[in-house]
Amino acid sequence: MEHFKIELNLDYEKLNLGGGHRAFMQCYIPSNYDFSEGRKRPAIIILPGGGYGHLSSREAEPVALQYLAADIAAFVVYYSVGEDAGFPRCLFEALTAVKTIREYAEEWHINPEQIAISGFSAGGHLAATASAYWDSELAAVIGDKEELKINAAVLSYAVISAKEKKNIRCFENLFGENPSEAQLLSVSIEDHVTESFPPTFIWHTSTDQIAPVQHSILMGQSLYAAKIPFELHIYPRGPHGMALCDIRTAKDTQTKLCEKLPRRWITDSIRFLKEIAFNK
Repeated sequence: MEHFKIELNLDYEKLNLGGGHRAFMQCYIPSNYDFSEGRKRPAIIILPGGGYGHLSSREAEPVALQYLAADIAAFVVYYSVGEDAGFPRCLFEALTAVKTIREYAEEWHINPEQIAISGFSAGGHLAATASAYWDSELAAVIGDKEELKINAAVLSYAVISAKEKKNIRCFENLFGENPSEAQLLSVSIEDHVTESFPPTFIWHTSTDQIAPVQHSILMGQSLYAAKIPFELHIYPRGPHGMALCDIRTAKDTQTKLCEKLPRRWITDSIRFLKEIAFNK
């Protein structure tokens, strides 16, 4: 397995995003062995959560290793957060990751038509934003549509709507204090689902107190209206930020709250990617 870091060098793309910050991508690429040199595998980009203020390590490598075990190349993107966060900077970084993976697809034995994006909480918002904007005029400064296309999405207890004031801190990190209504509407993703949105796997818990389950319900309704293939799982119990929903990624306060039902999400998402989104 190749395991290395690659900078998402946005200066190379001639995008003056300011702040001097460089996002980077941790790559988990399975080796092809001699008898299967021509085989191509899917890839998934993972965007950890953290309210655009920090990045959760529990939602990074532990998740990547689960997809890696399923023969899916995994890429954790450490995008700009805190003072470096901003819109569309984070969006550009996520889409630059897509473009970079497609550029190296031959070398990394990746099928360029099977690139998924996944995110947790605010990272889920970024994954949904990238899924909505990849073919927009805004994204055209990164590359053409064929370079940026997202083939599937996995949204884990994602923040979707900026109209939900409970999560306003996320959007203050993107836009600064007192974001305008126009700014909030631009990142309320339930209003930006079109026919180009990729097939999407969604999961949430009904007891989430940080990002209420209504976010995922809104997402499902929008996907249904746009006739996009999707799968939505709402589990009856579990706090926000459960990651893999077991002892490996539980916070101290979550150890006794890990639920068996939500643990299914990772295997269910792999099935969805291979059998529905990528139709393997």
